[in-house]
Amino acid sequence: MTQAREPRRFGSTEHLASEAVAAYVDGELQMNAYLRASQHLSVCGECAAAVDAQQHARVALRQSGEITMPVSLLGILSRIPTCQPAEDPADAARTDRARRRTGFTSSSYSLTTWRRRR
Repeated sequence: MTQAREPRRFGSTEHLASEAVAAYVDGELQMNAYLRASQHLSVCGECAAAVDAQQHARVALRQSGEITMPVSLLGILSRIPTCQPAEDPADAARTDRARRRTGFTSSSYSLTTWRRRR
């Protein structure tokens, strides 16, 4: 017979993950998780310092004022689905050399050429 496993308990020697620190500061943890984290913070200076730093960052962001986006960035972002990524010049040069070596270029190759070479 198999026994039901008890849920894993948070060990006091383990540290809070960065996501847990952010959730703790933002008040997004469930009550049980919040209580476990609070207990851990009372004995772990490293995690308490991480929570303090996260709280300072949160306050700084809230006090930073309105964030604006340049119009040019909005235009660039709106073209993402249609524009091609910029090709690295070194990659382009290697591709061109390989095409010249094999005699293959997109303009010189056609279905007819492929059939003749088979």
